Amino acid sequence: MTAQIIDFLKRAFSPETVILIVSALPISELRGGIPLALSFGFSYTKAFWLAVLGNSVIIIPILLLLESASKFLMRWNIFNRYFNWLFARTRKHSDKVEKYGAIGLILFVGIPLPMTGAWTGCIAAYLFGIKFRHALPSILMGVLLAGVIVLLTCMGFIGIFSKFVGR
Repeated sequence: MTAQIIDFLKRAFSPETVILIVSALPISELRGGIPLALSFGFSYTKAFWLAVLGNSVIIIPILLLLESASKFLMRWNIFNRYFNWLFARTRKHSDKVEKYGAIGLILFVGIPLPMTGAWTGCIAAYLFGIKFRHALPSILMGVLLAGVIVLLTCMGFIGIFSKFVGR
């Protein structure tokens, strides 16, 4: 299914736009954008910055709109259940944010584990009352940290793989 979505996106958009879209999505974020960009043959630098840009572009709208959007949508049972599940899951994984505030938010977003990216960082900032002026730079720094970690990981895998295939 994922390959079909990527194929559709590749037919509809330029490779750069595909990376921006994939990096902005809540599940893949830049953790999917960087490897995908490298698979397209982009340089490490281009892959990194496209994925970081794609992952960062959604931060401000989420931070600004999350509270009012969730309050509006929670009037319906299906959305109420979804947001309750999402907020509970975020609270479960955000002990660093609760303990260390903005610094914890950097680490929470920056350590590339499932459910710890920019989207979840925005939700954590909202849930723990971290002000926009502190949340935005913390999440951006976390995105940069995650990008460096993912890129270095990809570079290591590419190096190991190339030894096996004789490149």
